Amino acid sequence: MNDTTAALKESLKESVGRHGIWNTALRAEDEEGRGARAEAAAELEELGFGALWLGGNSDARHAAPLIEATSHIVVGTSIQSIWEHPVAETSARFAELEVAHPGRFLLGLGVSHGPMVKGYDRPYSTMVEYVDGLDGAGLPAHRRVLAALGPKMLELSRDRAAGAIPYLVTPEHTAKARSVLGDGPLLAPEFKVVLDADPARARATARAYLSGYLKLPNYTRNFLRLGFSDEDVTGGGSDRLIDAVFAWGDEETVRRRVEEFHEAGADHVALQLVQENTPLPREGWRRLASLLA
Repeated sequence: MNDTTAALKESLKESVGRHGIWNTALRAEDEEGRGARAEAAAELEELGFGALWLGGNSDARHAAPLIEATSHIVVGTSIQSIWEHPVAETSARFAELEVAHPGRFLLGLGVSHGPMVKGYDRPYSTMVEYVDGLDGAGLPAHRRVLAALGPKMLELSRDRAAGAIPYLVTPEHTAKARSVLGDGPLLAPEFKVVLDADPARARATARAYLSGYLKLPNYTRNFLRLGFSDEDVTGGGSDRLIDAVFAWGDEETVRRRVEEFHEAGADHVALQLVQENTPLPREGWRRLASLLA
């Protein structure tokens, strides 16, 4: 890594800060809720979060209204599926947003999942080809990050992007990812939070949310690599798995769990607040900001 590249990656770390918010509802396109999303984004910026991560298959079009409603917070996709957005389209939309709001948009790319993509094949090689195309179109490597779980994709995140945004991981995975990435690249894992100190209720909320992800082999294979068993990843997830991939409990417990990711090597943690029937959990976000202050 040359000095210029290292400086650009360090600047990215500073711009996103230590904590961000991961949320799917912020990426919605309905006009009726646009004002509420803009207000939520502005408040998250005021609360001190450094980045907004748009869950689901999002792109620059979803980021633009939130960037326009704020002054400095970074808005990233988590993720944009490489199967559904051609390179030319991605590069053009990135360039348009970059001209209007320099440095505010971060392109998070991922290979999605076999059960969700028709014709899913050779995901790693397809990502390499996609990144080659972005290079050819002039989209700078320090403005893209990859949703990397396994060693090969982490290496690609290190060598061809600004870093990695692993989803549904543990501090143990973060430590392994940091050892692959080295010190320079951004490492920004996502981490789910249930603000509930009742064990049975908190685990039930978490399990209901996790069960769909356990149908996706990219995640279950990663859990097995981390030492979980087949029993852990069935039936909605064992208590052991739930307790590893969710922070639940009182505010001090949640704060400590988030800090475990930083201690393991994360530069930034993208916090996803899991709360039933609350697409934009603004009161919960305020509690998160307070406990992390």
